[in-house]
Amino acid sequence: MAKVEILMPSMGESIFECTVLKWLVNEGDHVEIDDMILEVATDKIDTEIGSSHSGVITKFLVNDGDVALIGKPICEIETESDAVISKPVEKALTAEVDYLDQIEKGFEEIVSSPTLVASSNTKFYSPLVLNIAKKENISQAELDNIKGTGFEKRVTKDDILNFLNSKKQPKTFVSEDPVISRTGEDQIVEMDRMRKMISQRMVESKAISPHVTSFMETDMTPVVNWRLRIKDSFIKEFKENLTFTPILIEAVVNAIKKYPGINIQVNGENIIYKKDINIGMAVALPNGNLIVPVIHQADKYSLSQLAVKVNDLAKRARNNQLKPEELSGGTYTITNIGTFGNLSGTPIIMQPQVAIMAFGVIRKLPSVIETPDGDLIGIRQKMVISHSFDHRVVDGSLGGLFLKEVSDFFENFDNKRVLN
Repeated sequence: MAKVEILMPSMGESIFECTVLKWLVNEGDHVEIDDMILEVATDKIDTEIGSSHSGVITKFLVNDGDVALIGKPICEIETESDAVISKPVEKALTAEVDYLDQIEKGFEEIVSSPTLVASSNTKFYSPLVLNIAKKENISQAELDNIKGTGFEKRVTKDDILNFLNSKKQPKTFVSEDPVISRTGEDQIVEMDRMRKMISQRMVESKAISPHVTSFMETDMTPVVNWRLRIKDSFIKEFKENLTFTPILIEAVVNAIKKYPGINIQVNGENIIYKKDINIGMAVALPNGNLIVPVIHQADKYSLSQLAVKVNDLAKRARNNQLKPEELSGGTYTITNIGTFGNLSGTPIIMQPQVAIMAFGVIRKLPSVIETPDGDLIGIRQKMVISHSFDHRVVDGSLGGLFLKEVSDFFENFDNKRVLN
């Protein structure tokens, strides 16, 4: 027999700790590799941790409510092997979480190693789901008919628990949010965990950064005309829609290259100039919450590659299929509020970044057009851009010049450009 410490696995870049929500096993319980033993929460995800070894849990090293550090021991386990097992952090990090399934439907089952079990019809189930099915006497046919909402339509813990609840309870209308109390026609509903985190982060950002917002109206006519000309051929070639978002990202990347003082972070009295240009893009979720997946090294992408990447991230964000590392490491964020018909807005900075840009709706407006023969009135496609920046380290000149650079990119866009 050998005693081994189970270490807290990595949760993705920039996540160094997590809060212990509850243990899913007791001291003295026997567990197998990948059995879910601990439920934790970070500022990005709530998830369950799988055991890295088989054996008997002998001692908890963290308790409910404790802050557990990534790579540090969380419990001791007595294995059935006499072999000495090394415990370096690097080996523990091989159990890094593969994907993120959180948000609207509660905690998602996340497997920390690729060990899966296949059913007779080639559908795959994690050990956790199979264990629940076994304990609840769910037949293989019933299991195969449960609609999965997880990664690659995998059946999650919540899916199987919802199936059990539907069998036990009559079908009645239940509010999507937990109603705490009602007073007359009003009702009080507790925030879900994600909304609580968003609320906390927004308050913290306003307290940390003195926000200043600049606005500029830009002529998007060249961009609109080019997109109309190219979008059908883009669909044929890449099997993807060409939205405005990748073009907006390309404009921001171009401006960051010219004004790297925007691509920074503040650490006490030090300014960190970030080498990589990692663009976060705000994505609205079906439940009304917001999530910001990140395109790492966005300057390395061509426009067509950006378009495919944007569509992929947005789709997987709405289907709860993002990986933890795809939610971290952003150095600048954009939000396309024009998709909601909004003219403009004053977005709140994503800490520890120092700026964020919002793009409003594109609409036709009468405009003055300057020509060698004099000014004319014409119809142009106009958009308002707003740029919020941290006045501790970004002055009005830099913030304004950066905004102007983005606007100039659109107004000077080559509508005969060949897609690359």
